[in-house]
Amino acid sequence: MIVHRDNIFGLHRGDYSLLLRLNAYGLVELLHFGEAVETADWQAFLCQPGLGWGSSILLDDKDTASCPDSLPLAWSGSGRGDYRESPLELGTATDFRYASHEIIDGIVAMDSPLPQAKGLAKTLKITMTQPGAELNLYFTLFDGVLTRRARLQNTGDAPITVTKFMSSLLDLPGDYEMTTFDGGWIAEARKHRVPVLDSRIVNESTTGASSNRHNPGFLLSEPGATEDAGRVYGFNLIYSGNHYAAAQRSLQGLTRVVQGISPNNFAKILEPGAVFETPEAVMAFSDQGFGGLSEKMHRFVHDHIIPRQFREKERPVLFNSWEGCMFDFDHRRLVNLAKEAKSLGCELFVLDDGWFGQRNDDTAGLGDYNVNPKKLPHGLKGLGDKIRSLGMEFGLWFEPESVNPDSDLYRAHPDWALTDGFQPLLGRHQLLLDLTKPEVRDYIVENVGRTLDSAPISYVKWDMNRHSTALGAKAHDYILGLYEVLRRIFGPRPEILLESCSSGGNRFDLGMLCFGPQIWCSDNTDPMERQTIQGNLSYLYPQSTFGAHVSAAPHAQTLRSTPLCTRANVSFFGCLGYELDLKHLISIEKKEIQGQIELYKQYRKVFQFGTFRRLQGGWQVSDGKITLAATFRGLVPAAPGYGTLRLKGLDRHKRYRFRTNPQKLRIGQFGNLVKHVVPVNLNPNGVLLRTADRHITLPDGIQEMTISGAALLAGIRLLPVFRGTGYDKNQRTLTDFGSELYIIEEDSHEKS
Repeated sequence: MIVHRDNIFGLHRGDYSLLLRLNAYGLVELLHFGEAVETADWQAFLCQPGLGWGSSILLDDKDTASCPDSLPLAWSGSGRGDYRESPLELGTATDFRYASHEIIDGIVAMDSPLPQAKGLAKTLKITMTQPGAELNLYFTLFDGVLTRRARLQNTGDAPITVTKFMSSLLDLPGDYEMTTFDGGWIAEARKHRVPVLDSRIVNESTTGASSNRHNPGFLLSEPGATEDAGRVYGFNLIYSGNHYAAAQRSLQGLTRVVQGISPNNFAKILEPGAVFETPEAVMAFSDQGFGGLSEKMHRFVHDHIIPRQFREKERPVLFNSWEGCMFDFDHRRLVNLAKEAKSLGCELFVLDDGWFGQRNDDTAGLGDYNVNPKKLPHGLKGLGDKIRSLGMEFGLWFEPESVNPDSDLYRAHPDWALTDGFQPLLGRHQLLLDLTKPEVRDYIVENVGRTLDSAPISYVKWDMNRHSTALGAKAHDYILGLYEVLRRIFGPRPEILLESCSSGGNRFDLGMLCFGPQIWCSDNTDPMERQTIQGNLSYLYPQSTFGAHVSAAPHAQTLRSTPLCTRANVSFFGCLGYELDLKHLISIEKKEIQGQIELYKQYRKVFQFGTFRRLQGGWQVSDGKITLAATFRGLVPAAPGYGTLRLKGLDRHKRYRFRTNPQKLRIGQFGNLVKHVVPVNLNPNGVLLRTADRHITLPDGIQEMTISGAALLAGIRLLPVFRGTGYDKNQRTLTDFGSELYIIEEDSHEKS
């Protein structure tokens, strides 16, 4: 509902409200964004400056309330008395004032190729003007989430140069802490929280992508906010390029928050009549802590961002050939791998890098699409048909945005590579193609499309492994070119499941999720690292968007050995896949993986689309009747104390069947303690024990009960962890980096 009374706008949707006021000077004041309130109570949120502050610039010398620097605003200019950060810079002062407004049923479609949220909504459009330019501000109401964007048109007769243009501006009263998710390759989404004070805090990417260095999503929380209590704001951007966000507290206690395209090297010349639109900014509020905020963001992504055809479609369990083969494969080896993967329960076989041109390592071949006949004498179609005959789907890896200098494409069209006038700098032996050129976009669309139509391909992994060094002012146009390419390829092929990737999580953003429903979180598949990466991404993105694979241990990224069950338990909370050389698995590992996949398939819908909650030391998903919870351990101390599992969101008046997902111990992990496990004295380094370790397992940590939701909410005691010298099936014996998965199902036969 959008209410307009006199000079007040009340925007209300569910449990949140936004109140705006048009003041006497044509500025749009932000009165309130947060809990649901009545429009009629707007005066309770009015900031009245009284005698004002010294050194103020006034729009009216006789009115102390006309100082723009001290007002909470929803948009501001520059050079006209507001010395806080401006959302728009044109090289001169800007002074946009209210001209008109419109209340619109639904969303307002963009003129540009930028993606935007879809679905049932209502929009307030406010038009502001200054001589020679018109500015449109869009406020769109979705369930739980508000989106904002801006549109600038040159209405004069001379060009306008735009050097900065944010999607949104908010002035929020109060003190906050800003949480960002930063990192790098194989170390994505590290959480950092800092207080917002008088000096500006910036979250920005300048790599040409939304970047693994600084995810575009961030949080503002009141001090003391917890997972389940306190006021928290969440922000994100439907954009895949250089982004910028900043927060800064003013003397008056107003925290200004801006977000949009990074102004770094940004410049756009608007000729008379031309228009420029910003990406859509996303913001939400919760008074139920970080968990409440995440739930709103998850629902928004699921309902309004990912392509409609995938919103309730369960994702297949895939096997990816990369870590098992890398570039060393042929048709026969791939088919044998597929047979093994099928026997384990995998449903989709993905051929990764190395299938085209002279791509025998990462120094050559990018940009070419001719299938390597030595590796694949029957072509992609022959391989795909064989995979399909085994009862599996077939998927393929591409890296269409890049080119190796050692490629037929580069030799024919060196001018298609992005350059900056200096000696080209290579990253991973490659350059980016200039997607601002129509002929380059046409080449990619034609060749990727032809390849997809040549074989029974139902899945695409779209990779991009290079930061930009030459985009400069072309950065935004490059992203628009990418969006055009994705639309032209996948629009006519909506059945293809697109998983985007950029050196792992280098482009984990809402813009890419508008084209494909999942993203490869990280090239780091160590489950201890993935707990950090996936857990922190969960603040803003639902688990159905996480590409999560089980790989071999010791892990290539950390040299850490972790239990196979922990690798699976982490990957269950996402789109499960396996990526390792299957011929190195022993029989008990194969049986364990078969059991993992069977369990995942049984509860796949809950794992992928259930309500996700972060627990103390673990995660939980639930669909209301079935709850799945995992606990994770790091290094086990000597003589550990009792453990407690406290769940969330259950009905305290119902009863539930609680059980541990069975896990098996290999006796070899006991070393010299094996004499406490088996009745004979075995040499821990001998052939007999090594042989037994490949075939004999012991049950671990079996716990079952029927209990009330009230008890599960209060916190139940878990079985003890290994405390030295012995084995007991009624303890959790898995040691360092162990984990457990618990299945909690509503019991319809018992009453509390």
